[in-house]
Amino acid sequence: MNYLAQDSIENPVLGPSLQTKTGVGFFQDLLPRMVGLAFLVGVLIFFFVMIMGAIQWITSGGDKAGIELARGKITNAIVGVVILLSLFALLKVLEDFFGINILALDIGPLMIQ
Repeated sequence: MNYLAQDSIENPVLGPSLQTKTGVGFFQDLLPRMVGLAFLVGVLIFFFVMIMGAIQWITSGGDKAGIELARGKITNAIVGVVILLSLFALLKVLEDFFGINILALDIGPLMIQ
């Protein structure tokens, strides 16, 4: 068997750009990725809660309690996405004020700024 000798252990999840960094440089690259991932998860949760509320509304069959539950679910989804977008705007203002790049998301060939 032929094994390749390596000087260090590499984590394939981090990608090549984060594997070579240590300390402050690692966290400077990790923080924008985590913020971008959090926003992505928030938008996906909004989408699925909205779809579930719409399906619940359609299948309520005119039942007042079912419609109210569905309306509450849709209202909560809209309030959640408004809070998420407000947080995005606040981070953008802080980013411009302090001159740091918090909201850059770099996923391979896709660069979102």
